[in-house]
Amino acid sequence: MKKKLLCLLLAAAMVFSLFGCRSNDPTPPDDNTPGDSQQTPNTPDQNTPDVTPTSNYKIGIITGTASQGDEEITQANKMKEKYPDMIVTATYPDNFTTETETVISNAVAMASDPDVKAIVWCQAIPGTTAAINKVRETRDDIIFIVGTPGEDPGVIDPAADLVFQVDEPGCGIVIPPQAKAQGAKTMIHSSFPRHMSYALIVARHENLIKYCEQEGIKLVDVTAPDPTGDSGMTGAQQFILEDVPRQIAQYGEDTVFFTTNCGMQEPLIRSVFENHAIYTLQCCPSPFHAFPAALNIDMSGHEADVEYMMEQLQAKVDEAGMNGRVSTWGVPCNMLFISAGVEYARKVLDGKTNGVVDDAAIRETIAECADQFTEGMQMTLTNYEDDSTNGPVTNHYLVMADFVTFN
Repeated sequence: MKKKLLCLLLAAAMVFSLFGCRSNDPTPPDDNTPGDSQQTPNTPDQNTPDVTPTSNYKIGIITGTASQGDEEITQANKMKEKYPDMIVTATYPDNFTTETETVISNAVAMASDPDVKAIVWCQAIPGTTAAINKVRETRDDIIFIVGTPGEDPGVIDPAADLVFQVDEPGCGIVIPPQAKAQGAKTMIHSSFPRHMSYALIVARHENLIKYCEQEGIKLVDVTAPDPTGDSGMTGAQQFILEDVPRQIAQYGEDTVFFTTNCGMQEPLIRSVFENHAIYTLQCCPSPFHAFPAALNIDMSGHEADVEYMMEQLQAKVDEAGMNGRVSTWGVPCNMLFISAGVEYARKVLDGKTNGVVDDAAIRETIAECADQFTEGMQMTLTNYEDDSTNGPVTNHYLVMADFVTFN
């Protein structure tokens, strides 16, 4: 199935962030409840490659460095251990917002190997679309599967063949009742203007305002330093360490803290534990995201062991007397996207799917990979709804899971 090539050249200047998850209970009101759409699906005008099944292929994985998020690079290495002759890996620069040309050149270098037939990219930072379009100028046969995009859907969806993302707008619906159940009376939402110009983060924030009000929670917006600004990540992290006790002094311990940035999670978790506040969810939901470093949990030999991580988290919660005040997902979202991306690419390249975007096979693969992290964990997948076309986008999947609360 050939589609018209859409070239989008992007000079991006946003930092990625991420997203939320679905509570066991309660059920959100019908007007904004995430769910399966009954509308006719909308397929982006993208360049979907024709795939001829072959047994001789490689799959590339592009992630950030360990300093940006060790989960992604850890999972990339795990997939390389599983398929040593098949997987090739690369990283994008830490300061990707000012090094877009390096982001592009790294992808082009990976695609220069004719045996590379698919590239899995997570997190899909700003510049990913430009890199994909550059690669497609000479390699229109490569399948691109991206997770956690840092670009708006209207930009990334036409370029990538498949997009996985946590349901950010849905997070805005389910976080407030979860926080209420944890005892929250106030929510501190820390972000910065660049993140707050991003469509799905804005949608999550709007829902947070609405549903916090319904739950009787006072939402307070705090402008934090941009980690790519003059003070860098160090300055942003220092701000969080100073701001949490300041906010608790004003609003009390029954305050839940949320920030849109990955690098701010570690100091936020540490300070929340020290000050006995409430922590409902990371921007990128995962039991591994920032908890080990923040709480000094030794992960040696257990880098992708969810059961071990959950046991260690419960022990830290018990030790700090934070029972009932800490929650996360039981599945690491970005690690899931990399694992599912590789396994689904294999199915496509092995001729086991109905085209590049096979809804049934995609759902099956997500379920299989989620089960490998946490047995029996149910995932909910819905297609992103594009308001401009009034219908779901068939290659963009929003993923949700249940909260795990440490009682």
